[in-house]
Amino acid sequence: MFRRAAMPVRPVMQPEAMGQSGSRVTAILAQLVSLLPLPLQRLLHGTYLRYALASVIALAIDMGSFLALLQMGVLAALASGISYSAGILAHWLVSSRAVFTGSVAARGSERNRQKALFVGSALLGLGLTVAIVALGDLYGFDARLAKLLAIVVSFQATWLVRRHVVFRADPV
Repeated sequence: MFRRAAMPVRPVMQPEAMGQSGSRVTAILAQLVSLLPLPLQRLLHGTYLRYALASVIALAIDMGSFLALLQMGVLAALASGISYSAGILAHWLVSSRAVFTGSVAARGSERNRQKALFVGSALLGLGLTVAIVALGDLYGFDARLAKLLAIVVSFQATWLVRRHVVFRADPV
């Protein structure tokens, strides 16, 4: 039904912007992408879709580490903070290497500024999530539905901030 690309598809990531370790990540991800059907390969060239995939990876790391920490007897609030931080780190690594590759700053103060803005955008997402779930609870909505709404709103808000502020092609 689907066929593999007969000719190479443009790389999803730009290794020259990432250094040696980024090149290895790029090579691995490029190999994985080449195994996908051609229509999916083309979809992965879109920044928004790559960002969505980065978010799924970060969420999996967040939830996986949260559940593992709970299993080890760590208090829920502490486990939540640690796992959310792990998710932020994972999201930064994937976003800077596979999503916004053309606008990642070189090492140094500008890269540190980007990292700080990235964490700030994550905290914005966290604040929106907490506020939406709290309001949903206050007004008697099912917490799971409120959380789903919060995920959508937080995703869109962080996407916009990261796209137009954190990874802006021409930093202010």
